[in-house]
Amino acid sequence: MPDNDLSPDDLAPDALLATARDVLQQEARAIASLATQLGAPFLAAAELLRNCRGMVVVTGMGKAGLVGAKISATLASTGTRSYFLHPADAAHGDLGRLDPQDLVVALSFSGTTEEVLRLLEPIRRIGARLVALTGHPESPLARFADLVLDVGKVVEACPLGLAPTTSTSVMLALGDALALTVMRRRNFAPDDFARFHPAGALGRKLLTVGEVMRKGHDAPTVPAGTRLLDAVKAMTDTRAGAVTVVDAKGLAVGFYTDGDLRRNLLQRADHGSVDLGRPLIDDVMTRSPRTIGPGHLATEALHVMKECQLDQILVVDDAGCPAGLLDVQDLLRVGLV
Repeated sequence: MPDNDLSPDDLAPDALLATARDVLQQEARAIASLATQLGAPFLAAAELLRNCRGMVVVTGMGKAGLVGAKISATLASTGTRSYFLHPADAAHGDLGRLDPQDLVVALSFSGTTEEVLRLLEPIRRIGARLVALTGHPESPLARFADLVLDVGKVVEACPLGLAPTTSTSVMLALGDALALTVMRRRNFAPDDFARFHPAGALGRKLLTVGEVMRKGHDAPTVPAGTRLLDAVKAMTDTRAGAVTVVDAKGLAVGFYTDGDLRRNLLQRADHGSVDLGRPLIDDVMTRSPRTIGPGHLATEALHVMKECQLDQILVVDDAGCPAGLLDVQDLLRVGLV
């Protein structure tokens, strides 16, 4: 496309960077201004979303619709059941998805978007409530809504003042603020978040020790009083790299690793003996070893293992009984190392 006879100075790197910085600064100022204006309507909207017994249905057209789809996705991933409903599809039958217990969040900066306004009467007849995100609180959309969230009279950062830029940024930021406020009201915890993010980098960060650790046959235990040789055999048979020592009540009282074995062999070789048949595991095990619970995040376990320079860590339940064994190789396998 032609540059409309722009001068070389207008196309110089410094001039282009100045334009880009101005866009970012305009949008940042608009979001900062919106933050100072939040009040009772915002809190009321958050309560409507939190108490919604159906789905939070987000709709919007064009750029506002793309923002709405992202807001809906953020709501869904943070504990609020939601889906995006395209206004054109809604007018051609998809309004059948709407239920009286649903809450509709409609985005339109002008508040006059024809495709959105066409849905207002049908939404009312269905019985769903309506929250409007708009920059014009006197618009038809705002007048029809049960609650209005005003994003303010922003000026678009577009040099022509036409392309939705600042307006969509403030709507997106307000949607994020709304979703995360509702998330906080729901006491949405990391383990809740993990249920909805099983894949990718987020999923890996939210894996628990219990999901990664070795257990059962792969996490051997021996009773106190076992010969060291037999304990080593248990480690070798399972290729676990460590063995847990339990007392008569099944409580973990000691931990023994491959590293401990190497140190013991070197010590005994220095004294002219490497006989493993005589000593008991009790004589060489680590008493009161560092442990972690299966409900802890695997990233926490990794931090502890790095801090204490451990290749394996014992996993115990709340009663102190062995629940499993976590090896650095297990963390490597899931991509945390």
